[in-house]
Amino acid sequence: MAAIIGKIRPVPDRRVVLFLAAVFAVGAIGTRGQSVQTNDTPEPGARSPRNANYDIDVRLDHAARTLSGRQMIRWRNTSAKPTSELQFHLYWNAWRNADSTWLRERKMTRSYTAPPRDGWGAMDVSSVRLHEPSGSTRDLTSHMHFIAPDDGNALDRTVMAVPLGRSVEPNETIQVELAWTSTIPRPVARTGYVEDFYFIAQWFPKLGVLEDSGWNTHQFHAPTEFYADFGVYDVRITVPSPFIVGATGRRTARMDNSDGTTTYRYHEEDVHDFAWTASPDYIDLARTFTHPTLPPVEIRVLLQPEHRGQAERYFAATEAVLKRYGEWFGPYPYGHATVVDPAFQSQADGMEYPTFFTGRARYLPSRTRQTPEMTVAHETGHQWWYGMVGTNEFEHAWMDEGINTYLTARVVDEAFTDNRWELRYFGGHVPWSFPDIAFTRLDNDRMAGYRDNPEADVQATPTFRYWPSTASTMSYNKTALWLHTLERHLGWPVMQRIMATFFQRWAFKHPQPADFFRIVNEVSGQDLTWFFDQVYRSSNTFDYGVQDLVSERRDEGTYRTTVIVRRYGEATFPVDVLTTFADGHEITEKWNGIDRRAIYVYDRTSRAAHVQVDSRRVLLLDTAYTNNSRTLEPRSGDASLGWAARWMGWLQDLMVTYAFFL
Repeated sequence: MAAIIGKIRPVPDRRVVLFLAAVFAVGAIGTRGQSVQTNDTPEPGARSPRNANYDIDVRLDHAARTLSGRQMIRWRNTSAKPTSELQFHLYWNAWRNADSTWLRERKMTRSYTAPPRDGWGAMDVSSVRLHEPSGSTRDLTSHMHFIAPDDGNALDRTVMAVPLGRSVEPNETIQVELAWTSTIPRPVARTGYVEDFYFIAQWFPKLGVLEDSGWNTHQFHAPTEFYADFGVYDVRITVPSPFIVGATGRRTARMDNSDGTTTYRYHEEDVHDFAWTASPDYIDLARTFTHPTLPPVEIRVLLQPEHRGQAERYFAATEAVLKRYGEWFGPYPYGHATVVDPAFQSQADGMEYPTFFTGRARYLPSRTRQTPEMTVAHETGHQWWYGMVGTNEFEHAWMDEGINTYLTARVVDEAFTDNRWELRYFGGHVPWSFPDIAFTRLDNDRMAGYRDNPEADVQATPTFRYWPSTASTMSYNKTALWLHTLERHLGWPVMQRIMATFFQRWAFKHPQPADFFRIVNEVSGQDLTWFFDQVYRSSNTFDYGVQDLVSERRDEGTYRTTVIVRRYGEATFPVDVLTTFADGHEITEKWNGIDRRAIYVYDRTSRAAHVQVDSRRVLLLDTAYTNNSRTLEPRSGDASLGWAARWMGWLQDLMVTYAFFL
């Protein structure tokens, strides 16, 4: 049974306070007294290179809505070339003014609304100091400057470069100390505050990734997320004492201060980001996931009071993914996970960070639409494809978002079978469920969203260059559809081995698209380059259909049936053509789908009743499935009748809604 934690705070024993103070003092020093090391290698047992390690102190000023922080970074050059500078992401400067690249791109989507006067955010670095091998420090503050490597926008301040005045050789480690302050924005891009709720993400000066080709430090773009190296994070967060805190990692200490604040210390290894939340209103729940062959995981759920009744749904969704992803691909290794139920209008729902992610609940939840489950399952799944497989989401977001969309749809279909189509009214608060329309994996795989704009971009285009309003079409929708198509083409056992091999081979590394394609070919035993050339390196679309079906009676008492199927799209894929005759006999043809048309002629004693292209629904990328069938005799299950029934259901609901206001 879940326990409620955090509402009662017993006064700690004085000896405990003194002990924690001593521990905290040591932690506050962190690595700041250490000198620069060379030929640094990860310690035994490390899962990742641990080449970007952060020791951070941060204080929340609730009245001023600001953060003040100090951090020591121990960074090792894992590239093959030396560098004479460091580059940092200052993400919150995307909301410093309306001229940032992020806001310019948001305006292109026509979804931009200027924040109120107190709603802007900013990040200001006040000092940068390099710790020399001798133990002395060198002030680099006057040398820091802003760069715009992607678009040359001189008004964008989301990337900061700091010349070091020396060269850092491959495999050499340096330490750099930064002090900074930030203005917390009103809710934007899954961060900010609403009254006394805070969700704090991308909140500290964060190193880019140094690759053999140079620094990979993209500006903050509207359609992209993040990319960073793995390391060890030790973070101390000071907040007003009534606040409950949740964060990446495991809490290792807590100290109540004399000024009415409390400092929490969190620690995590082999992660590439750190986020946290604070609010006095959370209901703090916990229970442990157990499994016969997987390690236990302590699950913490921070729940809004109005969503108290949905706690079990949060736990169940998290456990469903821990079980299935663990069995299919590999175990979750951290031993703990924190799931946050964000405050209303915080815009923090549905986002992932290492060991820490957010869900989505409704004030009036529906039992037949898995709204908490689908979101929580998706964000839990990100712990594999975002958290451990460290994809560059600025350039290849599909390798996380698309893969995870495809696989969490399978989890939801298996674990939460009662899932029905639902619409919501009155600002999204009041649900209306359609008990006769199932919300299936096809819906979770985003066909509707893909069909809207299937040629928006070539998927191989770096994600930050996608047209902002259609980026999700490429990253989420198209990827999920072509992965699901591959599964139906190869079979789930083969696809499961592909994904397991990819995860196990590339966890705690930075894979490229070619690495994934190579594994697909290797495990499947097939050269599927022809497929990836079309779905990844092209914007061509798939569309197969029935052009004509004729079944004519002949003099000798037989029927001559002519079936003409056509490729309407530019992309090609092998499909079957199933012809069903009035006497129940069926003939299936295997068509390679390359020619514009294929013609099949049959002389039989029975006339044709129905013909269907891709009758097993393998090619989920087909953008016009309603033209895939033709019938000479009305029959239930015809694709056009199925769609007509769904549209009639939607129309009926719309009419009922309007009638309410009359």
